[in-house]
Amino acid sequence: MIGHKKQWEFLKRNLELNQLSHAYLFTGQEGIGKKFFAKEFAEFIGCNFPDLMIVSEANKKDPKFGDGGEIKISQIREVQNFLAYKSYNGGFKTVIVDDAEKMNQEAQSCFLKTLEEPKGKTLLILISSKPDMILSTITSRCQEIKFFKPKDLPVNSEKIKKEQEIIDQLLPVMNLTLADKFKYVKSIDFEKQDAREILEVIQKHFRKKLLEDILDKKVKRVLELSEEISQKLLFTNANPKLALEILLLNC
Repeated sequence: MIGHKKQWEFLKRNLELNQLSHAYLFTGQEGIGKKFFAKEFAEFIGCNFPDLMIVSEANKKDPKFGDGGEIKISQIREVQNFLAYKSYNGGFKTVIVDDAEKMNQEAQSCFLKTLEEPKGKTLLILISSKPDMILSTITSRCQEIKFFKPKDLPVNSEKIKKEQEIIDQLLPVMNLTLADKFKYVKSIDFEKQDAREILEVIQKHFRKKLLEDILDKKVKRVLELSEEISQKLLFTNANPKLALEILLLNC
């Protein structure tokens, strides 16, 4: 466990003392190994297939779950069906929900029932970099374990390169006319480019600007608007083209 020794020892000790909680919330920024940690711990307690289930946002190519981009109630119902049966190996049954903030409102309400009525040796692990987007009734029923970026974490060069390409395109556009901003958004193929990735790059850029001038009202307004738009894109059928246009109008 690169850089997460304390978290590992904490869970291991709880297991040895038979004090393992039925639900944990792993929080911390993206890309620091929370999901890998969760899978390794599940394996450590002897929970492998078919007693391990991992839930993530719906696959756009899978008509069973509809459009991608969020975790649907149908996926949470599968979790409930999975937990309704006893462990195949006689130990824990574990469910890992990756990017738990992507559960839509119906899914979160459904998942809450699972948290309220845990069955047998069940371990539920929610993973999120944005826990404030999860219902408080869910987070209050989970034991939070915070993860921090390890000093020796390998650099994700591909992600850094992609983010740099996006910001290199965006910076000139921010200083252009409204017509040019609309033209830029129109040129984006949202089937290939996730609008939330662009929003994330914009947020990182303006957070850096806010550190330079914490009193800059325009920067604060853009950050607040970007967070609001991110949530709408995640939980509603908001048009990504229109959402990005609105944000660029305020940049």
